[in-house]
Amino acid sequence: MQKNILIITGIVFLLEFYVYQAFKTLTNNSWLRIAYWVITVAVYALFVFEILNFKRSDRDQQRIQIFASIFVIFILPKLLIVVVLLIDDIIRLFSFGISSVQSSAPTHFPARRKFLSIIGIGTAALLSYAFIDGIIFGKYRHNVRKVKIKLAGLPVSFKGYKIIQISDVHSGSFFHPEKLQHAIDLINEQNADLILFTGDMINNFAEEFEPFIPLFKTIKSKDGKLSILGNHDYGDYADWPSPEEKAKNIPKLIDFQKQAGFEMLRNENRFIEKNGEKLYILGVENWGIKPFPQYGDLDKASQGVPPEAAKILMSHDPTHFDYKVKMHPSNVQLTLSGHTHGMQFGIDLKNFKWSPVKYKYPKWADLYESEGKHLYVNRGFG
Repeated sequence: MQKNILIITGIVFLLEFYVYQAFKTLTNNSWLRIAYWVITVAVYALFVFEILNFKRSDRDQQRIQIFASIFVIFILPKLLIVVVLLIDDIIRLFSFGISSVQSSAPTHFPARRKFLSIIGIGTAALLSYAFIDGIIFGKYRHNVRKVKIKLAGLPVSFKGYKIIQISDVHSGSFFHPEKLQHAIDLINEQNADLILFTGDMINNFAEEFEPFIPLFKTIKSKDGKLSILGNHDYGDYADWPSPEEKAKNIPKLIDFQKQAGFEMLRNENRFIEKNGEKLYILGVENWGIKPFPQYGDLDKASQGVPPEAAKILMSHDPTHFDYKVKMHPSNVQLTLSGHTHGMQFGIDLKNFKWSPVKYKYPKWADLYESEGKHLYVNRGFG
């Protein structure tokens, strides 16, 4: 433990040393330099205080958000400054090596250093601003992505059938349910035939969703609202007073969702029938590559479903699609997933999208097709 603390402390000192080198090239004002260190020490003190007082059993989600926000706003962007100046130092090291052979070769370029410092600090400031905007305002900027999908074997009665997928609400991350009214209104404006929720209604504790029950109860659809569990819904990321207390969490969450009008599918299926024709909805528990839980059982979920029937599967983690679903004999035509939160950090343009999450989840957002099967990955509500 002490060794880890020393390593982390050393990394922090190295980080701040580089950042301060950039800062001091921009100003000779001693008061500004003092202010820099006062603010830096104060922020780190708050960060350490929050970490030391954090308990995995703590149901106050605000503490988690405070130190997570400090990290992404104040610490993470500084890595950009370090990268820029480190590149310059490597160049200077090569220049020094050349100068040992050619004594006339210059090794120090103050103007370049100042320019790179401006670039580094400016880029870091923009990144910090983007994080601040996302934390304060971005989580309330909900939008609807409309996707038309042709399913093989879809009965004629279901042509034009409209499904709204919601995923990853993480209700514990919102402290004012009324601020989500616009999102619920947006959902209801779509006049959906069916609502499917693909997991992670909470961060850890079922009680997080309780204040949101009246709001989510107002979500309307013609053929009902179905849901599944995501990895966060099991409470595995929290410490519990006893195994018995943890065991009560999922039944409580299921009950809360039932009060909001959602029927939970746990390795089960339901069907929607129109004019004697059926569309099957399968719902599995979470299945993800390790270390995520693998409770999902597609064999069980597809019991009693004709192989030739049109099927839509709700599976929280998109890795389930490549590892199990697309080659499964149940012949699921469309899988709906979430989990990745792809656009919490990334670029989303008309002809280009990128997020660092793609290196862990190649299928991280939007529609994919493989071996004649479709996967849609939702970017997440929360």
